[in-house]
Amino acid sequence: MLERKTAKGRTKVTFVLPDTDPDGPVSVVGDFNHWNPAAHPLQSRGDGTRIAEVSLPAHSTHSFRYLAAGDYWFNDEHADGHDGTNSRLHT
Repeated sequence: MLERKTAKGRTKVTFVLPDTDPDGPVSVVGDFNHWNPAAHPLQSRGDGTRIAEVSLPAHSTHSFRYLAAGDYWFNDEHADGHDGTNSRLHT
């Protein structure tokens, strides 16, 4: 799931997944972090979910995916769209 807050020409995007599905560490990777899995690991929020937050320019479009342990790549079913193998996000 994606949560968004816009202020001063930027959009704070919060990527939200269940705490235990999938098991193990998960990162959000995309064109906004040069597909670097170390840049935005999801952290437990204490309410049964885990999150990563990214600040992006407003009115922009980005490709992203999640990377879990064991080299397991997956998309966000709540993304704004998909372009082949990637999820798409519009700020």
